Amino acid sequence: MSQQTETPQRADGKRPRGIRIVLVALMISALLAMLDNMIIATAMPTIVGDLGGLAHLSWVVTAYTLATAASTPIWGKLGDLYGRKGIFLTAIVIFVAGSVTSGAAQTMGQLIGFRALQGLGAGGLLVGVMAIIGELVPPRERGRYQGMFASIMAVAMIGGPLLGGAITDHLGWRWAFYINVPLGAVALAMVATVLHLPKRRSTARIDYVGAVLLVVSITSLVLVTTWGGSEYAWLSPVIIGLGALGLATLALFIVAERRIAEPLLPLGLFRNANFSIAVGIGFLLGIVMFGSMIFLPVFQQAVQGASATNSGMQLLPMLLSMMIVSLLVGRATTRTGRYRVFPIAGGALVVTGLFLMSTMNTDTSRVTSGVFMAVLGCGMGCLMQLTMLIPQNSVELRDMGVASSTATLARTLGGSFGIAALGSLFNSRIAATLGEGAGGAGSIEIGEGGAQLDAASLAALPEGARQVYQEAVTSGVTSVFFVGACCAVLAFAVAWFIKEVPLRGAEPAAAGPAGGGGDAGGAAAVAGRPGEHAPQPAADVTDVSDDPDGPREAVDATRR
Repeated sequence: MSQQTETPQRADGKRPRGIRIVLVALMISALLAMLDNMIIATAMPTIVGDLGGLAHLSWVVTAYTLATAASTPIWGKLGDLYGRKGIFLTAIVIFVAGSVTSGAAQTMGQLIGFRALQGLGAGGLLVGVMAIIGELVPPRERGRYQGMFASIMAVAMIGGPLLGGAITDHLGWRWAFYINVPLGAVALAMVATVLHLPKRRSTARIDYVGAVLLVVSITSLVLVTTWGGSEYAWLSPVIIGLGALGLATLALFIVAERRIAEPLLPLGLFRNANFSIAVGIGFLLGIVMFGSMIFLPVFQQAVQGASATNSGMQLLPMLLSMMIVSLLVGRATTRTGRYRVFPIAGGALVVTGLFLMSTMNTDTSRVTSGVFMAVLGCGMGCLMQLTMLIPQNSVELRDMGVASSTATLARTLGGSFGIAALGSLFNSRIAATLGEGAGGAGSIEIGEGGAQLDAASLAALPEGARQVYQEAVTSGVTSVFFVGACCAVLAFAVAWFIKEVPLRGAEPAAAGPAGGGGDAGGAAAVAGRPGEHAPQPAADVTDVSDDPDGPREAVDATRR
């Protein structure tokens, strides 16, 4: 039975070719979900020119984001109940179908609806990738592969806008969606033919009540952060009503989950300290990460005079350092089996990077701001994968999907709330600074998104007005980074309470061949500390057939 519950590894310590193919397919799937919004952003002006509907432009992004966030916990639970392979393949099909229909849309209303369908599939892709990695790879080795997936975000951030612009200019905006079809087909074929996981035939009923309540709560709260301060005033009846609805349905969801036999989100998971702390750090990381992505380009364009394209490229110090450190942390976790030091170090680096960026002024050079960004990127690289690894290591195998979806949702909601709150602070600081220097600002107007002047428009302003405007933007951006640093201090503080629960495969006796990075199968599960869930052995991922009469018994045995 030990052979059936271990992930195969060759004598030279390398994984079989089948697993590497599956990992490539998963990376393609993750890239699809992360890259899509980046590509579409640069195609938006052309889409509006073709379809019209400028007033509904924001919904093209909002529909995708809402569907992704709201569906995330449902996808995770479905994978736990009915098997990850079939659920993941379904998510790929839905995403590709949403891409095809979005590319064929004839009106803005159709595009918004099809983008929601695409976002529904994206939620399954993001959760499925991490949950399958959690089942393929024991925790000791998981950091290495999750580091690779964290680097995909950097690739999407850098390449997405450039690719979107090139596709729109040379092929037309519809191909910004159609490009997903061949990539999705490749991922679908690879996963379908190479990935073999034990089937699950759960007799538990789907928690429909919990699903509806959670979807309504997430949708309401995301709309609050999306519309607040832009579409509607923060104290308007619409925003207050949505906030009340979101909180009320969240309270009802908690009550309902306590009374059902197979809850959508087992609340008992939050009694695990490591699980709760890591999810909380992920929420704070979402605030910091997405806030930085939004407001750094504003500073670079309005104050440092970069073009829109160049400001994206100037994020490279942060993105590359995040990617490199994430990979190094993954390898170190695999080699040593220890991880507690990285959230602490990551929190310290994020605080330092954000504080340094809060000291920037109109005279700060691009080199100096690049160094500050690199410090922040190193901190995010320490935190990115561990906010997924620690929750997964804190639950049993049967709850892997729920753990993955909860960690993903926390980061998504953190980004949504962070952008809203920091955006409100940014706009208020700009308005206040422009008000103080109104004599020099002349007729500068601030739109709903804050600073709206590009480099060319800025250069056309009179010297006095340009200086006041740049000081206003600097004041807004540095205030955002200072508040972000305060949030990061909280993440740094709670990181000290993480317990070093041994990762499966970390025992010397379980070490694999020299150079192999430890036992791939993890041999036996390492017992957790008192009060912690003991991690369960990973299922066979290449040689176990889908016949439930064999592998199913082995998997069930690991749970007994």
